[in-house]
Amino acid sequence: MIAFRTHIQSLVYSLLIMFPCLAQINTDNEEAITGQGTEHVFRYTNPITRDSAISMRDHFIIKVGDKWYCTGTSNPVWTGRNPGVRLLVSDDLIHWKQHSWIIDASKLPDDCPYNGRFWAPEIHFIQNRYWLTVNSGKVTDEDPKGMTTHSIWLFVSGRITGPYELVNGPLTPQYNNDATLFEDEDGKTYLYCSGNGLFQARIDLTTGQLVGAIEKFLDKREPGYPEWMVGGIEGPFVIKKEETYFMFFSTWTRGYEVGLLKSKSPLGPWELVSRESIFGTRKKGYRPELAVSGGYEHLKFQDTEDPYCETGHNSLFEGPDGNLWNSCHYLMYDKRPHPYCPDLQEWEKTPQMGIEQVFYKDGMFYINGPTWTAQWIEY
Repeated sequence: MIAFRTHIQSLVYSLLIMFPCLAQINTDNEEAITGQGTEHVFRYTNPITRDSAISMRDHFIIKVGDKWYCTGTSNPVWTGRNPGVRLLVSDDLIHWKQHSWIIDASKLPDDCPYNGRFWAPEIHFIQNRYWLTVNSGKVTDEDPKGMTTHSIWLFVSGRITGPYELVNGPLTPQYNNDATLFEDEDGKTYLYCSGNGLFQARIDLTTGQLVGAIEKFLDKREPGYPEWMVGGIEGPFVIKKEETYFMFFSTWTRGYEVGLLKSKSPLGPWELVSRESIFGTRKKGYRPELAVSGGYEHLKFQDTEDPYCETGHNSLFEGPDGNLWNSCHYLMYDKRPHPYCPDLQEWEKTPQMGIEQVFYKDGMFYINGPTWTAQWIEY
C-alpha cells in the first residue's frame, strides 16, 4: 500500500508539473526526505528552487555535516556589477534559504581590484580548510563590467560560512573564469578554469601561487572535436574514479550541455569519453544570434523534449543517499511547446537550481535527466 501511494503521489506531482497553469507547483517538493523504518525516500522535482530572490546561475553545492550549502552567480549576470557571493543553506536539499553574503560587494572599498561581476564561485574543503575561488575584475568608468581584469581570486576560511580571507589574486595573467580546484590523493592540488577554452595548472594553496605557467589544453575550436563544442567551453569540474581523472565541462553551442573528458594524469592529456554530450538541453531556436556570430548556425539537431533552454555549468556533490549527485542551473524556455503553459511565471524567468542523480558504469559517468517531473529514490 505504501509503494502504491508513493506512485500515485508521483503521478499527481508529474501532472502538476506538466500543467502548471492548473495549480501552483511550489508544493511539489514538500516532504523531501521521509523515513519508513530503515528505508528513506527522497522526493524532488526540478527546478528545486522557485524563488527569484535567490535565483543564481552555476550552482555549486557542498555538504558539510548534515547541511548542504550552495553558492553561484547572482543576478544581474550580464550587466555591470552583481551584489557579491551569495551562500544558501538547506537541511534537506529541497528547501533553501539565504544564509549570508560571504563577499558583500556593497562593503568593498572603491579601490578593491575584484569588485566586478562575481561569477561561478566554488568552495572546496581541502587540508581541513574551505577554499573559495571567485572570478571577478575591477569595475572602472572605462570598463563598467570589469572584463579587462577579470580573473581568479583565492580566499580561505576555517568555516564554510566564513569569514573568508584573501590568499592571492589574480591567479592568472589573462582573462580566466569558472575556476575549480581538485586535490589528488598525494596532496597536490590543481586549478582548472575557462577562457575561450580550458586551462590547467598545479597550485600551492598556502601561498595561492601557481606551480609553473597555466596551460591552455583545449580550445573551443579544437581540431577533430565534435561541432557541439565549437561555441563555448566552460565550467570544468574534476573528480577521480578508478585511477582515472574525469573532467566535466559545459558548452552552450546547442543550448547548454555537459561533456566529459578523461585522463590518466591530473594534467592530461585529456580525451573525450563520449563524442556526444552526457547531459543537457538542446534548443535550435535559443540564442540564434550567438549561433550566427559564432559560425555554428548550420548545425542540425533535434530539440530535447524538456521545458528548458539551459541546464549546465555543473558540479558534483554528496546527495541524500551518500552518492554523487549533479547540480547546475535550469532555465525555462519561453518557447516551450504543449503541454507546458505558454506564459512563464516570474520565478521561471530567472535561472533556478536543478539536481540529478549521477551514475558510473564501465568507465563512464552518466547523469540522469534533465528531469522536470516528480522523481523519487529509496535508499
